[in-house]
Amino acid sequence: MKGARKPIHAVATWVRRQPPKVKAFLAVISAMAALVFLRLVVEDHDNLFVAAEAVHAIGISVLIYKLTKEKTCAGLSLKSQILTALFLAVRLYCSFVMEYDIHTLLDLATLGTTLWVIYMICFKLKSSYMEDKDNLAIYYVVIPCAVLSIVVHPSTVHHIFNRICWSFCVYLEAVSVLPQLRVMQNAKVVEPFTAHYVFALGIARFLSCAHWVLQVLDTRGRLLTALGYGLWPPMVLLSEIIQTFILADFCYYYVKSFVGGQLVLRLPSGVV
Repeated sequence: MKGARKPIHAVATWVRRQPPKVKAFLAVISAMAALVFLRLVVEDHDNLFVAAEAVHAIGISVLIYKLTKEKTCAGLSLKSQILTALFLAVRLYCSFVMEYDIHTLLDLATLGTTLWVIYMICFKLKSSYMEDKDNLAIYYVVIPCAVLSIVVHPSTVHHIFNRICWSFCVYLEAVSVLPQLRVMQNAKVVEPFTAHYVFALGIARFLSCAHWVLQVLDTRGRLLTALGYGLWPPMVLLSEIIQTFILADFCYYYVKSFVGGQLVLRLPSGVV
């Protein structure tokens, strides 16, 4: 095992020494290689979306274990959970009035779990909540998403209010994890269960992004046309990509810490 870790550690050390532009280039190349691998290995690319939801469920399970067994919410961002509940509630509304399907039930279950997490942080485990570290104002995230959704939204036949809500939940989901990343950056040290949860979010977001990108490639761009015209189709795809790259840096340090056998993740300055 130690022998296997040596080349991985050497590669990680080399990457860490590279300038930011080289790191960004390597990240893009790695993402493209992963997409090619998934396209070759996964026959039905719709399964990637199912896999993303499954990984997200695993992350939530880890979070539930942390809150019920460890009896602490230290390291968790209440504001990220509130933003998650907000975009899920809006997406549920859109699902009910626009396209009710199995994903509506999955979102309902996720919303219920998220509301439970919020309840635990606000009432049962309030003493361990790191309020001073959770200092990214929610309106810094919500207001830009609201304004953008008014300017750029779907061009479907649905009511204008429903179309704006649809775009709002897409944009808000892409950046809802920012307060959680701010908490971890402020704390500098991330305990294992919080790190597992955020890493699961990163993997889920990548699989979801891969699903969209590969679907666009499979349909030769017809999927984007089906979403409407104007700026909305590329904005949907861009939102998926943003979700992935927001968490990419954290996932790198998570894997690096795991390979090094460290139980506690230590983040350097500038990760967020």
